[in-house]
Amino acid sequence: MTQATRPVLGAALTINSLPRHRDWLLEKQRDLEIQDFHKAEVLDGDWRPLAERLRALLDGHTGRLGIHGPFWGFKIDSQDPEIRAVVRRRMMQGLDVCAALGATQMVVHSPFTTWDHNNLDAFPGARAQLVERVHNTLRDVVSRAEEMGCELVIENIEDKDPRDRIALAASFNSAAVKVSLDTGHANYAHVSTGAPPVDFHVLLAGEALHHIHLQDTDGHADRHWRPGQGNILWHSIFAALATTRANPRLILELRDHNAVLDGAAHLVALGLAE
Repeated sequence: MTQATRPVLGAALTINSLPRHRDWLLEKQRDLEIQDFHKAEVLDGDWRPLAERLRALLDGHTGRLGIHGPFWGFKIDSQDPEIRAVVRRRMMQGLDVCAALGATQMVVHSPFTTWDHNNLDAFPGARAQLVERVHNTLRDVVSRAEEMGCELVIENIEDKDPRDRIALAASFNSAAVKVSLDTGHANYAHVSTGAPPVDFHVLLAGEALHHIHLQDTDGHADRHWRPGQGNILWHSIFAALATTRANPRLILELRDHNAVLDGAAHLVALGLAE
């Protein structure tokens, strides 16, 4: 991989951590994911002044902009229609934020659990019913995202088989629903539950992979360490990415935002990214 073809890293930041990284973001017009708008109390409050402050901070930024959508306290495949209505409203609130910021991507959490992997096929029709419930939850959300030119990317959480999430995204037959990969979640699933290694997630998703959370782990817990602190095989992930025609947003999503530049420097030193 030559210098000219190395992918450019971005980051997941908040309004508090953004100023420190602003020059780094503008240097290569890096992709950015804003993580201030996933909590219910923010979405139900007066969040527009916060969005206005963020837009001011992002003056001059032309990289791709996204947000992490709401996820606390619910799943997108709820059996309860009243819960689905709440989830739908939260997702619409997330798209309100995207419209206010000019964001073109929103991260949504996958509904698949480890229990699902072992049990869905034990109940006739259960897998199709799960997909139908997700469609019932997100149908109107996806239609609005299409109209806005925004996309929902479904991120692996407990997913053991990446093909489940890939098929779920494809079932919408929409340019507004694509696949996200969290490297740390995938590594946890690989080490602790026997899921495929992280690079398989990249290969299986192919061009549908539009977003990656880059974080390192030990395979036991969701550490969100900077690359180099855990045991993820970064060369295999970037080698897999190079075999696809995907152009995902490469978002360093670290628990310690002060470690973003060090995490990026590690991947740069390995010759994998810029």
